[in-house]
Amino acid sequence: MQETQMTPELETIAANAAAAARPFADTNPRDRAKALVAVADALEANADSLVEVGMAETGLAEARLRGELRRTAVQLRMFAEAVADGAYLDVRIDQADPAFALGPRPDVRRYLVPLGPVVNFAASNFPFAFSVAGGDTASALAAGCPVILKGHPGHPELTERTAAIVAEALAAAGMPDGVFQVVTGQQEGVEILEDPRVKAGAFTGSIPAGQFLAGIAAARPVPIPFFGELGSLNPVFVTQAALDERADEIVAGFVTSVSGSAGQLCTKPGFVFVPAGHGLEQGIADAAASVAPHRLLNPRIAAGYAERREAVLAAPGVRAVAEGRVELDGSGQGWVTPTIVAVSLDDLAAGRDEILEESFGPLSVLVEVAPGTDLAALVPTLLDGNLTATVHAAAGEDAAELQALVRVLTEHAGRVLFGGWPTGVAVTPAMQHGGPWPATTNDSSTSVGTAAITRFLRPVAYQGAPESLLPEPLQTANPWGVPQTIAAAGESTGWGDDLG
Repeated sequence: MQETQMTPELETIAANAAAAARPFADTNPRDRAKALVAVADALEANADSLVEVGMAETGLAEARLRGELRRTAVQLRMFAEAVADGAYLDVRIDQADPAFALGPRPDVRRYLVPLGPVVNFAASNFPFAFSVAGGDTASALAAGCPVILKGHPGHPELTERTAAIVAEALAAAGMPDGVFQVVTGQQEGVEILEDPRVKAGAFTGSIPAGQFLAGIAAARPVPIPFFGELGSLNPVFVTQAALDERADEIVAGFVTSVSGSAGQLCTKPGFVFVPAGHGLEQGIADAAASVAPHRLLNPRIAAGYAERREAVLAAPGVRAVAEGRVELDGSGQGWVTPTIVAVSLDDLAAGRDEILEESFGPLSVLVEVAPGTDLAALVPTLLDGNLTATVHAAAGEDAAELQALVRVLTEHAGRVLFGGWPTGVAVTPAMQHGGPWPATTNDSSTSVGTAAITRFLRPVAYQGAPESLLPEPLQTANPWGVPQTIAAAGESTGWGDDLG
């Protein structure tokens, strides 16, 4: 790795984050939880001005941005509840046991501790929920890690205003100086990721950018974990029985999911596998024709989408169901309507290099599957890892072929949906938003849901430590009142007795 000389500003930011790491990690969970709630309150109190700026910079609709800001605030409060509860610390206490089945057992106490400063690379398509105060920032703060936010150039004014609100709320809640800071600029982001004081990275964006940053994190003299959410096709599989039962509902949901926010969502259904002779074309064309033009986020995305759309439309065997359009203005901003195409399974396989990749915008591909096709065997030959996979089946439909498909989809996606559409990502404790490569760089993690906290924690065990030197969560007195899983002395000789 090439040595670089950091600017005084970056040096100060890195030093401040490092200085804040230990006192922030030592904060009482309830105090940290109250700070997260304070950030949520402050964001909602400033919703009108933030949404106005967001609309101007991203082209996203007011309703979408207000909903996203609300989601961001709810997410912060959800993490606050998890932190206050304390179960995320995963405290385990093995009491000293002279009669342990394998010989005398020492007192061993284990829990999870914060990694240290985290650099979070904000996303363009979610200027609230995956940006300044979004899920990666919220979960790192919840874990007790200072955050250095690398702002996205697609919404600089919104980044600055949101960051000021977050920093002020954290300071007013009594959190240490340096707990939340912002850097801008591509090179600055790279340099801060390379700094040895940074202990983890998080990213939401394209596969090339994610690979580049993950490579930097892995190539450091001391590698650090890097949690990148990259690309996803989000395949959908529709059975004939489901079409017979509710074809109109499936058409309406599909077009809404593809066109929402101009298709600029990581969970947009990119490929929908339907029985040949499905009869959906006219319904899809009519529904797509009613969708008003929507601006894409920025000229770079508009140019990329226009190029990708032309490549798909020109691929052999592809026919337009709803051709849609792209209109560029003098500054390169693009307004789009949905483009939905159809292709046979054989033509998709033959033209996979031209067709089978993510289109970031309102484009989706209907893949027409001949009767008797073994979809479970097909999936591994066509699809890599995805954030989601969806199955539309009829009520009560559970044929062996469908069961086999569900099993194989579980191996290729982080979230498997039955009915509905993947663009709805519920902010709930059990949510999984991650998946096998290239959906994410770490398929055992999630960026939504309370399990996201564990990305920024690592386990430490204390053996034979006196009570006075144990951290609060591991003390027998348990002053923080967190859940403790205790293995009492004398239990080991009976392990397995009740399972015979």
